[in-house]
Amino acid sequence: MVATKWVHPFVVWNGYVYVVSEQYVTEVGNEIGEVTKYSDMEQYPGNFSNVFKKGTRYYSIEGINTKEAIAIQDVNGIYIKADREEKYTFGDMTEEDSEQTDKYLFSSVIVLVILIPILTILFVIKNTKKQLS
Repeated sequence: MVATKWVHPFVVWNGYVYVVSEQYVTEVGNEIGEVTKYSDMEQYPGNFSNVFKKGTRYYSIEGINTKEAIAIQDVNGIYIKADREEKYTFGDMTEEDSEQTDKYLFSSVIVLVILIPILTILFVIKNTKKQLS
């Protein structure tokens, strides 16, 4: 297994990567989530982190929209600011993407169900003509 090279420490929340800063936060708001999977080797879907263990809690920061930053409570009870960066796309498939995939899969199955018998009949006809000649 090859270890992933991380550019920075991060958490994932609500489908976005939040890069952990060195800035502490004292004015925290409501709890908004927690790390559901930790790994310093691989990526995972969900509220994943490459630095904080499973169960580490996320909080909103008073006066700052969660689309900008969130607070992470470390093992010492200190809140650390994490700034939102890019969308986290690992294992990401929207409901619309899923519906499109289902439509294409269904269409493919229909084509195969129709095409295989036709090709089989053509193959049998061709071989029958060869045998009669």
